[in-house]
Amino acid sequence: MKRSEIKRRPLSDTAIASIEPETSEYRELDGNGLYLRVKPDGQKSWQLRYKNQAGKWSWLGLGGYPNVSGALARRKALDLRKEIAQGEDPLANKKARQAAELEAATNTFECLAREWITIRTPGWAASTTKRNVGALELHVFPVFGKRVHTEITPKQWMDFFQTLERKGIFEQISRVRRSCKEIYDLARVTGRAIHNPVEGLSRFLQSRSAENYPHVTAKELPDLLRAISAYPHASDLRLGLRLLTLTGVRPSELREAPWAEFDLDNALWSIPAARMKKKREHLVPLSRQALDALRELFGLNGSYPLLFPGRSDRKKPRSNMAFNMALRRMGYDGRQTGHGFRHVASTVLRENNFPREHVEAQLAHVEGGVAGVYNKAIYLEQRKQMMQWYADHLDKLERGNVVSVDFQAQG
Repeated sequence: MKRSEIKRRPLSDTAIASIEPETSEYRELDGNGLYLRVKPDGQKSWQLRYKNQAGKWSWLGLGGYPNVSGALARRKALDLRKEIAQGEDPLANKKARQAAELEAATNTFECLAREWITIRTPGWAASTTKRNVGALELHVFPVFGKRVHTEITPKQWMDFFQTLERKGIFEQISRVRRSCKEIYDLARVTGRAIHNPVEGLSRFLQSRSAENYPHVTAKELPDLLRAISAYPHASDLRLGLRLLTLTGVRPSELREAPWAEFDLDNALWSIPAARMKKKREHLVPLSRQALDALRELFGLNGSYPLLFPGRSDRKKPRSNMAFNMALRRMGYDGRQTGHGFRHVASTVLRENNFPREHVEAQLAHVEGGVAGVYNKAIYLEQRKQMMQWYADHLDKLERGNVVSVDFQAQG
């Protein structure tokens, strides 16, 4: 229908649907200041013409057709004319609403957290970045990510952390709480928050320190070793748990490890400083048993860059809860964690009279400065012998025929 053929106002539904475009954009009056705008490409939308508070004519868009029908456009125009009659400016109100919506969208907790991550990342090791960001993405963003950060109350944060406690993921609580506290500190010092709702919650949470990760007793260790060997589910997780027992490394150091770090011919694993908590390269001697486990694992995952590639994205490592979930399936929930194998190794080696400095070096608890680098180098040969003894000892425990050996003289 050509615009010249329109005979009545308001426009009929048929006229609105069939009115034809022209070479230039035009507006067709519907009535009472409401117009249908028609573009040369055929797109149609509704506009209201009104006088603003300054007495000047203004246009206000009411939405595109057909999403906004003629009847809906007239109702919107009626409401806006009531606002105008009360001395309000609907265009100014619309801009204010849009500004408020934009501010709310950029003041979400996730936006603030991403800003904090950008600021802190240059000072973190790559492994620290992965752990901190991963914990926020896994636990916090699904709950609070889209919320305006100033509207989340201390009670809601308390309920959130108590939910993590009930899930038994104590290893994550302290990390997540520290991150969230720093995120709110950023908001406070930049004038976007007055109070920190996470401040003081730690006194009422049961999060365990890094030094107290659950681990089995010496009496329970043989059964745990047998349970790992018999783990019937993912073979790579079975081998991962075995490697944790044989090396004493942190779970993240193993879970995120690429094959390129391993020299199987020389039985040595070199973890670069960027992936270490202390930001210093760590050399891990590999026992015969560890080499066997790695070769078996290579048969499963050797076509991928990582030892433990993720299920959905093979370029990313498995979930940081993968090893602990396997232990839970084995019935060790709250009794043993991936990190707890470090405590097992430390206890067994010290009780069998291995020098403290050798054990601490194996766990990457080395001295700072030049002394730490020196000790790391001179203890490597001693640690090779120590970890081979430890691997043989674990095998004997699993078989149930342990022979006690005093290695104190081998310092």
